[in-house]
Amino acid sequence: MSGRAGRLLRKVRALLSLSEESRHANDELRLMIGTLLAHVNAERKRYASLAELEFKVFSQFGDDGIIQYLTRHLPMRHRTFVEFGVEDYMESNTRFLLQKDNWTGFVMDGSAECMARLRQAPFFWKHDLGAEAAFITRENVARLIADHTRSWSGLDLLHIDLDGNDYWIWQALEVAPSIVIVEYNSAFGAERAVTIPYAADFRRAEAHYSHLYWGASLKALCVLARSKGYSLVGCNSAGNNAYFVRREMLNDAVAEVSLERGYVKSKYRESRGPRGELTYLGVRERAEILRGLPLFDVEQHKQVVF
Repeated sequence: MSGRAGRLLRKVRALLSLSEESRHANDELRLMIGTLLAHVNAERKRYASLAELEFKVFSQFGDDGIIQYLTRHLPMRHRTFVEFGVEDYMESNTRFLLQKDNWTGFVMDGSAECMARLRQAPFFWKHDLGAEAAFITRENVARLIADHTRSWSGLDLLHIDLDGNDYWIWQALEVAPSIVIVEYNSAFGAERAVTIPYAADFRRAEAHYSHLYWGASLKALCVLARSKGYSLVGCNSAGNNAYFVRREMLNDAVAEVSLERGYVKSKYRESRGPRGELTYLGVRERAEILRGLPLFDVEQHKQVVF
């Protein structure tokens, strides 16, 4: 182990001697462990799937590890990110980039309360992070981003996580970062290029009681990605985030994968019943609950049903 990694490991061991309550409250410990894992990840040159790169610091699943690998093996000229749909940012995919690597960022969420909590976070003043409460539509998203990134020399990473109009929002944007991460709806399957029809006021909880009717299929996002000059490089093991890289930036360490190889079926169970209770539906049951709901086929350019 290198001298730097060894020093970090000693600090981690010291923090582990804290009480249980203090340890769980201590972000410094999480950052140190994440830094150790990122150091190991950076030395990798190949991987069979993005799942091999995963580790979690502040991300919901293992996306922190994937992002660390990609940002070290692709040219990051600006060290900037935009992420929206972040709630209060305590659990998000770019927070580790912000705190560990000191990137500049801009985040948005539809909740003014969540953005207020973020501005009160102890790390907020230490970093160059813009935050705005905004309900994002394809009509306002370009202006919102432009207003807050006007002074930037460029954008390296964009993460779209809206549980709704994700396809339509990416379609409306003209920015071309090196990496684009978009949440996809595994319940829509891998065979059809479909998304929910666009509605500026779409809200997942109101669109269907199951909370399963939202977003776009991975194939729909791949169709859009190709039209914008991006290639799919894989999905996280949870089966909710797809990773796209500009084609000209692919290299021996980051390669394109086919839709069939990259697609991951989600196994987490977040479905709800008519009264809002969790129902824990499996993969086949999810398809049944969505049957007959309207979708838009982005290849055939027409409305269809699930």
